[in-house]
Formats: sequence, C-alpha cells, structure tokens
Amino acid sequence: MGAAVSAGVGLAAQARLNGELGARIGDGVAASLASTTAGMVVLLALVPALPAGRRGLAAIRAGLRSGGLRWWHCLGGVGGAVFVAGQGISVGALGVAVFTVAIVAGSAIGGLAADRWGLGPAGRHRVSPARVGGALACVAAVAVAVSDRLGVPGIAALVVLPLLAGVAVATQSALNGRVGATARSPWPATLVSFAVAELTLAAVWLVGIAAHGAPVHRLPPEPWLYAAGLIGIVVIATAARVVGQVGVLVFSLASVAGQLLGALAMDALTAGPRPTAAVWVGTAVTFGAVALASRPGRQPGP
Repeated sequence: MGAAVSAGVGLAAQARLNGELGARIGDGVAASLASTTAGMVVLLALVPALPAGRRGLAAIRAGLRSGGLRWWHCLGGVGGAVFVAGQGISVGALGVAVFTVAIVAGSAIGGLAADRWGLGPAGRHRVSPARVGGALACVAAVAVAVSDRLGVPGIAALVVLPLLAGVAVATQSALNGRVGATARSPWPATLVSFAVAELTLAAVWLVGIAAHGAPVHRLPPEPWLYAAGLIGIVVIATAARVVGQVGVLVFSLASVAGQLLGALAMDALTAGPRPTAAVWVGTAVTFGAVALASRPGRQPGP
C-alpha cells in the first residue's frame, strides 16, 4: 500500500512535467511522445541486460504462444498513452489538482469495472454497494472541483479527457499486472507497456502532422522536463508488481492519496493555476469517496 501511495505521488509529478513540456512546445501529444521515448531508451538498455528481464520476456513469448496470455493483455500501453497525452494537453489549463481529481474519478470507475470483469491477475472481485457508492462519489467530487470554472470556455471539454484517462490508467494497471504475473517480474511488463504506448503516441502524432502540418516549436533543452518518462517506469513497474496482490480498485484508490497530496502541493507551490476553494472541497469529497469505496463488502454466506 505504501508503494501504491508513492506511485500516486509520482503520477502527480509526472502530470506537472508533461503539462509543462506540452505548454512549452504547444503540442501535448508531442510532449508525451518525447517523455515516453526517454523512458523507452532506458528500458531497452536495462531490461535485456538483466537476467530476470530476459527470462520475463521469454515467459511472455511462451505465454502468448500457449494462449495463457492473450494478445490484448499486452495492450496496457494504450491506456498509458491516453494518460500521458491527457497530461500534456489538459494539465496546463486545468492545473494538477483538478486534473488529478478527474483522474481519480475515472480510476475509480475503471478499477471497479476491471475488478468486476477480472481483467487483473487476481481475477474477479465482488462489487459491493460501498464500492459503487464510492465510485459515484468520486464523479461528484469532480463536478464540485470544477464548479467555479465551468464558465471558462473549453474547461468542461478538457475535464472529460482526464476522466477517460483515469479509466485508461486503471485498465492499464490491470493488464500490466497480468503481463507482470506471467513474466514473474515487473520490468518486462513495463517494457511491453512502454513499447505499446510509444507506438500509439507516434501514430497519433503522425496523424496530427498529416492533418495540420509539421510542428514549428522545438523541444526545450532542459533535461528535467523529460523526467516524466523515468517516473513512468517506476509507476508502471510498481503497478505491475502490486496490483496482483491487492486488486485493481484497491491499488487505484491507494494511489489516490499520493496523487491528491502531491498535486495540491505542486499547484500551491509552483507557477500555474492555484487550487481554489472548490478544488479543496472536491479533494475532501474524493477522500471520503476513497474511504467508502475501500471498505470490503460482506462475503456471501455458504
């Protein structure tokens, strides 16, 4: 659980970096592709060099051949691509705190569905009324957090993107956990996820170039702006290792505390939109929703 909370703090920091990079170059997808490429280079150098990495990649290939691992289990990186693209596009306008509250709502819904359908390695989890109520309360928290900004043009549309990104990242955690269980190591699963995210973002970026022409902005020289990809390595590896033990919804909710605390701290201490009273109220509602959804349901009788 402590690892999941730390991963949530990492997600908040990743959102700030990708949002800053996207604002600098004026292209959220290109910013996400740049940071993902940085992480991909590190993984390509690291995973094949580790004995556990080589064994894990061989186990993934064997699982795909035998049918124990389905091809779509390896598509968790698509959810990661949606998540980092959402960071690059919307964080600059929404702020990290509002973005994170919306991510929380999407993650709660996505985690609930993933556990119900058994997407993760731990199989199906019973959907209790408390969990459903907590997920719905998270959605209400988003409405509260952005209630004082709905009059700003484009804000409502921007909030939909992190909601979808939250569903995507919960699905990614489930699928990466299944790949990690097959590989018996989180690092091969992380490499697979990054590879799929890289291809997805590259395809979207090329479509954008075909539709709107080549970008005119250059990538900024500051190396720290690309650290989001390195943070993503740690977050995805943590999810691949932990989600099989605690389930998708519990992992998502445990990381919520880290995301919210990190997001509020960064919005309060760095340049950008400051958290308003509505954001603080929405955050408080989200914590209450997390506590409600984390309650275990009553087990059915024999």
